[in-house]
Amino acid sequence: MISVLFVCTGNICRSPTAEGVFRHLVEDAGLEDEFKIASSGTESYHVGDPPDARSLRMAAKYGVSLQGQKARHLSAGDYAEFDYIFAMDSGHFSILHARAPKNARAKIAMFLESGDVPDPWYGAEPDFEHVYALVRKRCEELLMTIRKAHKI
Repeated sequence: MISVLFVCTGNICRSPTAEGVFRHLVEDAGLEDEFKIASSGTESYHVGDPPDARSLRMAAKYGVSLQGQKARHLSAGDYAEFDYIFAMDSGHFSILHARAPKNARAKIAMFLESGDVPDPWYGAEPDFEHVYALVRKRCEELLMTIRKAHKI
């Protein structure tokens, strides 16, 4: 099973959107038995909360469900449990590397190869729309890349 974790700050906007979109694409491809998909936050202040209502609305607008997701905090065990950990911005990337145990098996990478996914938290609907578009495009690319790497 291929395991993928998406990480942002509070796990209520960017990373749950990526989790939901990636899961949606995996299910559309009939590969749900091949993947474990999750998201988490580098900070714990939203643990147990559902995704931001604006993220929920934006995903639903495109037929993607984020229902049932609850914010969780990145744990040391995630580095052993997941094959891939994707950071939504360079700050998360630095934190992921700083917290990584010496025996981490996860490959830590930036979600976007071209930079950060902007945090829409303080923005409005257009900011969430922009994030959704970035996430959707990149998740499509990631699924193709991972499928090719794992020959599935």
